[in-house]
Amino acid sequence: MGNRILFFLTNDYTHYCLAHAMQKKDKSELFAISEVTSRPKKFFETQKLVNFEKIWFFHEQIKNSKFQIDFEYLANFEKKYKINLWKLLQNERIFLYFKNFHKFTYHEILNIVEQECRFFEKILGEVKPDYFFTRLPSLHHQELIYDMCKNTNVKVVAMNYTLLGKKSMISQEQGRLDYVTDLEQLDHQNRDFNDLQQYIKSFDLLQQIDDKLVKQTGGGREKISSLKEYLFNFDFENTKTHYTYYGRNRRKVLSYYLKDVIKRKTRKKFVDKKLKMKIGDQTRFVYFPLHIEMERSLLLGAPYYVNQTEVIRNVAKSLPIDYKLYVKEHPGNVLRSWRSKEEYEQIMEIPNVVLFHPDFSKEELYKKCTMVFSIAGTAGFEASCYGKPAITLVDVNYSILPSVKVLRNFDELPGLFNELSNLKVNPTHVDQFLTLFENNISNFDWSDFSKKMHDKFFAGSIQDAIISEKDMKEFLEENNDMIENFADEHIKKMNWFANGNNR
Repeated sequence: MGNRILFFLTNDYTHYCLAHAMQKKDKSELFAISEVTSRPKKFFETQKLVNFEKIWFFHEQIKNSKFQIDFEYLANFEKKYKINLWKLLQNERIFLYFKNFHKFTYHEILNIVEQECRFFEKILGEVKPDYFFTRLPSLHHQELIYDMCKNTNVKVVAMNYTLLGKKSMISQEQGRLDYVTDLEQLDHQNRDFNDLQQYIKSFDLLQQIDDKLVKQTGGGREKISSLKEYLFNFDFENTKTHYTYYGRNRRKVLSYYLKDVIKRKTRKKFVDKKLKMKIGDQTRFVYFPLHIEMERSLLLGAPYYVNQTEVIRNVAKSLPIDYKLYVKEHPGNVLRSWRSKEEYEQIMEIPNVVLFHPDFSKEELYKKCTMVFSIAGTAGFEASCYGKPAITLVDVNYSILPSVKVLRNFDELPGLFNELSNLKVNPTHVDQFLTLFENNISNFDWSDFSKKMHDKFFAGSIQDAIISEKDMKEFLEENNDMIENFADEHIKKMNWFANGNNR
């Protein structure tokens, strides 16, 4: 008998395509949990392209019930799986950031998570999977099943974006590499800082996401088309069966959209008028790039640092007196309609902080800064390519670089600044890290694949789109080589596990 693989299927269909390729190459039994909405659910109920042993539909399991919460069960669950449930729940964007539609009560939140815990326990007990294939989680329930698998010795293979554009990572954890070797033992290509900078520019992840996803899917015409689709052709069954849609109706959605349009334009005017586009004097400074709000790297990757204004405040008060903190808005925050005017003003009111426009050159900031401070992003790695040390708030895969330090306590920050301000970054270490990193990444271009899928199934439409087996078959054939290569990389990872490797 072959392995038993449990897939987690989301509305982007990447792992459905992976499952289709895997069944042709591997004798494993395939199972799936699908969290799709009502329209694409019909496709999964009838499709014959992938021979799943069984598919469970996640949202069918979560009822809006009034049952009493079983706190004893939840407490035992936390101990059994080594999971802090409130850490997941209090950073769930559906519960906290979409109160315009539905304000979840204390009981509702706990009721939902208890049903999720019981459902996932049932699945793991029934399937007893050897492997769990998924994208890196972005919502709490995805993180829940991901952590349950990790902590019960199910071999996890998670896909995510990586430091380099046009690539992806398939690994057990986001912040760590599976294949780890002492940097000093690795070959390198004798690249100097100029070579390293040219290399990362050729794989600029932020630019790629902006070109492939932000510019392509964030346009006004497409938003209007999606709104029309929602208002006139939306399946409102989702509002009854999917807690992620609770409280939505045509009036609320239209009101939310119109307010969002006004908010985005007003905030952008403020950004263009008030945020800096020039470095001015030659003050020594630390560079702090903001994260997009409501993103995985903060909510789940750095759950205790989601209030970026407070982090900025703490960093700024730890700087030497002759330093400033230069903060740059993330260009991708246009997808979140920018931050509020009040939040920008709070940042700008900090005496030794300067706030820069999202279009300002990050390259110029890297070149002129003394060091970089990043909560959990790629900026710390990019800093090393410019010969600058970096501080992060959580462990990341480039933390093995000698020029990168992880801050454990803000009381230690002044001393850490002093230590790093005189540190010379060795380009050989960065070159060696890139060799190690390239041994860990996949050639699967996820953003390009997502763009192809968007154009095929979702262009001008919402994600709750009807998918036909004919269209899916065409898409699989059109992208066969790309998908099969992705499957080969998963099989390679399975063989790595089978040979006794496990980080």
